[in-house]
Amino acid sequence: MALDNGRRAIPIPADIHGKGNDLMIKSAMTAVLAAAGLAAAAPGSAAAAPAMPVALADCPAGNACFYNDLGKMCNWSDADPDWSSGAIRCSWARTRPAVYVYNHGTSPAFTAVAFYRGTNYTSYDGCMGQGWEGSIGPVYLLSHKWITTPC
Repeated sequence: MALDNGRRAIPIPADIHGKGNDLMIKSAMTAVLAAAGLAAAAPGSAAAAPAMPVALADCPAGNACFYNDLGKMCNWSDADPDWSSGAIRCSWARTRPAVYVYNHGTSPAFTAVAFYRGTNYTSYDGCMGQGWEGSIGPVYLLSHKWITTPC
């Protein structure tokens, strides 16, 4: 499915997080990082990139999870008008671009999460439907909110 900004979103079946699927999820994230030129070298090698500390399976149910180009995750269960100084702070929001989002939202009251380049929901960049994940960047994001309209 193409988003209104020309980007693609990929649906994740509800049972994807079952036993045995963690490898598939980690492989998908590894593929995204590899496409961005960030594939990790063998452990212990001089050229080893920082290890990816999280996988999509680490995104808590009910949260929108954003990943930077180094594989670090910031996540929220509520809207946040300022990732760098809000109630929940994303340590890399102003210094690293987001490259991937997973909308693990579960509320029937919302259909998607919209994300913005500016604070206070300014400079709309795109949205991701509930249960969907996909590449979004690299883009520097500073706010997001849950929405009731489709992407």
